[in-house]
Amino acid sequence: MVVDLNIVDVKMLHGGLLVEGGISIDDGRIVKVGKEVNLPASSERIDGEGLVALPGMIDAHVHLRDLRLSYKEDFLTGTSAAACGGFTTVLDMPNSDPKTDSLKHLEMRRRAARGRVLVNVGFYACFPEEQEETERLAESPIVGFKINLSDPWSRLNFDDDDVLSSALRLAATHDRLIAVHAEDHLALMERERELRAEGADRPEDFLRLYPPEVEVSAVHRVLRIAEGSRPRLHFCHVSTAEAVRAIAEAKRRGLRVTCEVTPHHLFLTEEAVSRLGGIAIMSPPLRSPKIAGDLWKMVKGGLIDIIADDHAPHALEEKEAESLWDVRPGIPGLETTLPLLLDRVNRGELSLWDLTRLLSSRPAELFHLRGKGSLGEGFDGDVVLVDLRERWVIDSSKFKSKAKYSPFDGTEVVGRPVKTFVAGALVMERGEIVAEPGCGRLLS
Repeated sequence: MVVDLNIVDVKMLHGGLLVEGGISIDDGRIVKVGKEVNLPASSERIDGEGLVALPGMIDAHVHLRDLRLSYKEDFLTGTSAAACGGFTTVLDMPNSDPKTDSLKHLEMRRRAARGRVLVNVGFYACFPEEQEETERLAESPIVGFKINLSDPWSRLNFDDDDVLSSALRLAATHDRLIAVHAEDHLALMERERELRAEGADRPEDFLRLYPPEVEVSAVHRVLRIAEGSRPRLHFCHVSTAEAVRAIAEAKRRGLRVTCEVTPHHLFLTEEAVSRLGGIAIMSPPLRSPKIAGDLWKMVKGGLIDIIADDHAPHALEEKEAESLWDVRPGIPGLETTLPLLLDRVNRGELSLWDLTRLLSSRPAELFHLRGKGSLGEGFDGDVVLVDLRERWVIDSSKFKSKAKYSPFDGTEVVGRPVKTFVAGALVMERGEIVAEPGCGRLLS
C-alpha cells in the first residue's frame, strides 16, 4: 500500500505526553499514526522537523463577511487568515448581507464560497419569519441557528417569550443547535436612550451601555424558557462569571447547554478601551480584571466548554469613527487565538491537552463535526504543526485578513502555528499560503 502523504519527525500527544512519530494520510484521511518505521510507503514525505502535531483547530464563531460585505472580509481572505492561525474548520455566522435566513440565501453563500475557501467552512442560519422556511432550513446543510438577542437579525420578535420559546421548540424537534448571543435587547435600548440624552460619546461609555447584568439576565431568561423544550443550546462569547455559573447549574439540571469564551475576554480588560479606543470595542465589551481572571479560572476548571474567537472584521475607518455610536464592534481573531493560547501553554497556565480540547476535540463534538478534532486513524487529515519555542511579536500589518488591526498588536508570545494541512494538503507554511483556493470543503 502506498499512501498519499507521510508527515514524519513530529511530536504528538499520547497519554498526556509528547511522543515522536509520524502521520500517514491517504485520500484526505489519517490511515496510520506511529513510528516512522511503521508507516506505509508514501508518494510524498514532509519532514515535520520536530514540530508538535495537533489536530486542526476548529473556530465555532467567525464572520467571514463576503458578498455585499466583502470590503470587510471575503471567503478567500478569511480562510487564509484561518489557515495561518492553525484553523482547519470555521463556522460562519449568518449576519451577512444578505442574511443567511432562507434556503436561497444559504445557497448564495455556499455558491460564493465554493472554489474559494482554503479551509473547511460550515454555515449558521438566522430564523426566518415563515415557519415553513424554518423547517426547510432545519433540514438543510447548516450547523445550527443563531439568535442575537441584543441586535436582532431576524424579523421575529425575540423580546417576546412565546416567540423565543417557539424557536427553541422547533430547533429541539429537529435536534438543531441554537447559538445565542445573550444580552437583554430592551435594557440595551433603554440604556442607549439614556446615554445619548446625556451626550455620552467616549469609548469608555460603551462599557456603560453593556454592563454585566444585561448578559446575566438574558442568559437566565433563555435558560428558563429552554426548560420546556430542552434544545441543544450554545451561549456565544460569554463575558461574565455569573453567566457561566448559571450555565453550569443548568447543565446540572440536565439541560443540553454549552458555552464559549473569547481570547479577548480572557486576556484583555476594560483598560484597553481607554488606551485603544474603537479598536478595543466589541460586543460583549471587555470587563474588569477580576472578571477576566475568573473566566480564565473557569476555562481551566472545565466550566467553559470551548474557546472561539468571534472573528469579526471591519474596515479600519469603521473602528476609528469619530463618534462612539458609529464605531462597529468586533475585532479579527483568527490569526491571534492559537498563538495567545500556545503562549499560556509555555507559561505553564494551560496544558497542551486542554488547548486541544478547547479548540478542536470539544468543538467537533458539540457541533457534530464528524471526522474532526483528533489525529486518530480514520479522522480527516486536518493537522497543524506548531513550534512551541518560537518567540515573536504579533503584527497585524502582516495579517492575511483584510482587518489589519488588533488590540493584541505588539504582544510578544511564545508558540506559533508553522504548517497547516487540510485533508492532507499543505495549505500554509510559515505564514504563507501555499495552496490554491478551493482546497477547503463546505460542511454538510
